[in-house]
Amino acid sequence: MAAYSKVLKIRLKDKEDIEELAKSGRILRAVLARLRSSVKPGVKTKEIDLLSRELIASAKAKPSFLNYRPEGAIRAFPASVCVSVNETVVHGVPNDYIIKSGDLVKLDLGINLNGYFTDAAVTVIAGKSSPKTKLLVRATEEALMRAIKIAKPGRTLGDIGSVIEKTALRYGFNVVEGLGGHGVGFAPHEDPMIENYGDPGSGLILKEGMVLALEPMFCIGYPEIAAAPDGSYRLKRGGLAAQFEHTIVILKSGPKILT
Repeated sequence: MAAYSKVLKIRLKDKEDIEELAKSGRILRAVLARLRSSVKPGVKTKEIDLLSRELIASAKAKPSFLNYRPEGAIRAFPASVCVSVNETVVHGVPNDYIIKSGDLVKLDLGINLNGYFTDAAVTVIAGKSSPKTKLLVRATEEALMRAIKIAKPGRTLGDIGSVIEKTALRYGFNVVEGLGGHGVGFAPHEDPMIENYGDPGSGLILKEGMVLALEPMFCIGYPEIAAAPDGSYRLKRGGLAAQFEHTIVILKSGPKILT
C-alpha cells in the first residue's frame, strides 16, 4: 500500500524486532500465496477479501489495512486486502466485480502480528493475456528484485529509484507517477517515502536496521494517476498497471526479504 509522509522520522529495528517481523512476514507470504491462487475468471473480488480475513484470523494475526486510513487517503480502507484491477493501480476496494479472463489483478496485503507490520503485493494475470501484458508483469517483478539486490548499507534511495526506473525504460514501460514504497515495521506506513525513480547516489543513505517496503509500479499508457470516489488510485487516461512489493530489512550483510 502506498502512502505519503511530511515529517521524516526513520525508526531503526533491532535484532528482536527483525525476528518478530520475520514471523509476520511468513504469515503474509503464506496468505498471499493462497490469495494469488484464488484469482481466476468468475471470482468476485470481494471473495478474495473474505478468504484473506479467514486466513489471517486462522494465523492469529490481524489485517493491517482494514479500517486504516493512510495519509492522503479519502477515507479509511474498508477491506482486508487491496484488489486493484487493470487501470486501478493501488488501494482497489474489493466488491461485486467479477474477474474476467485477461484482467490484471493486483493483490496488496498488510499483516499486523502483535504490533509488527509487514506489507507485500503481487500482480496476477487472470486467464489468458497478451505478450505485452505478460512482459509488463515480468518487468515490474524484475525491477523489485533488482532494487532489493542493491539495498545495502551505504547505498541510497536514489540508487533504488534509479534501478527501478531504468528497468521500466529498458522494457518500454512507464513508472506510475505519485506512488511509491515506504518504511514499515511498527506501523503500516513509516518514513521514508521511496520513489520509483531517482539519481544514483542521491537521497537518504541506507542504514542497518531499516525496514522498507519496496514497491515498483509500472504501466502501459500514460503514468498520471487520479483518485477515484472509492479512494483507489487509477491511471488517469486508462491503461494497465502492475505492482510488486516486498518488505525487506537492511542488514550489515545485505538485504533480507521478510515477506
